[in-house]
Amino acid sequence: MKTRIFATFLFLSCFFYASATTENLTGKWTGLLKTDQGDEYPLLYSFKIAGTELTGTAKTPKGELPINDGKITGDKFTFNVIVSNMEIDHEGKFYGDSVGVDISLGDAKSHATLKRFEQ
Repeated sequence: MKTRIFATFLFLSCFFYASATTENLTGKWTGLLKTDQGDEYPLLYSFKIAGTELTGTAKTPKGELPINDGKITGDKFTFNVIVSNMEIDHEGKFYGDSVGVDISLGDAKSHATLKRFEQ
């Protein structure tokens, strides 16, 4: 009986810790995407968290675009942004003070590190 209570407590503690951690992802994050061809693109994301759903915007040279199909599982998340009819997939991990994000368009993949945007 004690083992069952302890296991339940441990599970709930982990659940609430993961929820509290990902809530800190809410806000603006900035970084620089460097491609294999040597091009550099500034990144600016505004993330909003509601349960396991990630919404917000991505600032691009074409303006601010909505984040689509955003999902959060623990400290990891996925979403896509559609630019000129091209779906750009994002897969990331939240580290507390930074975000690592892998960005892919077809077979082309790049990695960027985002930091909280301070105005």
